[in-house]
Amino acid sequence: MDHFGEDLVAALREIVKDGNWQCVGKKCDFDSPCTKLYSEDGEHIVLVHTEDDRFWAMDSSCPHEGGPLDLGDIEDLGDGKRVLVCPWHHFDFCLETGASSMGLQNQVYEVRVVQDMIYINTQNELCLSPIPETDTSNGKAIVYLMNNVAMTLEVQERWNSGEITEVGQATPPVQPSRKENLTVLQPGKIKRGKGGTQASRIALLHSLANIEQWAIDLSWDVIARFSSVRLDTGEPLPRQFFSDFVKVAGDEAKHYHLLETRITELDSFFGALPVHNGLWQSATDTSHDLLARLAIVHMVHEARGLDVHPQTLSRFAAQGDCSSVEVLEVIYRDEITHVAAGLRWFTYICSQEERDCLSTFHDLVKQHFKGYLKPPFNTEGRKTAGMTEEWYVPLVKPPS
Repeated sequence: MDHFGEDLVAALREIVKDGNWQCVGKKCDFDSPCTKLYSEDGEHIVLVHTEDDRFWAMDSSCPHEGGPLDLGDIEDLGDGKRVLVCPWHHFDFCLETGASSMGLQNQVYEVRVVQDMIYINTQNELCLSPIPETDTSNGKAIVYLMNNVAMTLEVQERWNSGEITEVGQATPPVQPSRKENLTVLQPGKIKRGKGGTQASRIALLHSLANIEQWAIDLSWDVIARFSSVRLDTGEPLPRQFFSDFVKVAGDEAKHYHLLETRITELDSFFGALPVHNGLWQSATDTSHDLLARLAIVHMVHEARGLDVHPQTLSRFAAQGDCSSVEVLEVIYRDEITHVAAGLRWFTYICSQEERDCLSTFHDLVKQHFKGYLKPPFNTEGRKTAGMTEEWYVPLVKPPS
């Protein structure tokens, strides 16, 4: 009879395994309304625990623009219907069906509670901790690193020393992960401050730190997403392309560290204020086209950073905040080289593919950037980066 009991347990385990039921832990471990469960293939799941002690599961990435549903709110619509609301753009998803009132559909998974253990019906193995990205070329390739200053600087050093010699391939996530304590709002709802008070200066520095954080991700994304790109000539991108963007990633990591340190010195911390993901939305829009990515992210957005520098610097200088001024000066000098890198590789690809640089740039900006470019322009800073007026003046709204 003892053997019969053991055989029965083994058989039940096989049934669970064959039926794609994943045991994710004890019921008491999931008191929070939303818990993110990580999958090796990036198809992460959010487990939802409602007030009536029921459990639900769906993909944790919003199908709209990849927003973190595990940071969303649960709302009761009445009639027993509950939805999970994305914190980015407020798309709602029915916990039972995954349907949204906005017309989108999210993947849902069946959940069962058996003897106080939580089971989710999915083929993917799930765990409570993030699964590290792995190298696909025996330690020689740059793997996809998202938003980690220390790892970015380490990879930069290993690349520059020759320890990393090849560029491998990896699939970038739809949306880079962020600290759970961040409040994400739409770009237009962020108050940046004018620098007249310490609180206002903190808000400005916080906004810049958020941009630098996304810039780290963008630098690795352009490497990972376009690592296997072939030009119309059949040639791959030169090694120097990757060297340039490894440097950009390292610079952005340095900038974030400087800003975070300065915010701490002013008795605050990164995450104390809301942030936005506007820069990543541009990355999403240009994920299919390297020239578009270089044009929009590096030759429009980063060049705009040069434009606002003089006014931002003067606000801190007017308040005698010399420490912040020093940080902003370091960032400005580096950002000029980043615009130059985007311009250099944009013109290189156009030249190799026999495209007209200026008309190609103007067409891509009109296609992927909303509205006109707006003055005032930092003509001197842009010229130092190699971007003379014929690049951007034709994109200004003509006088009526």
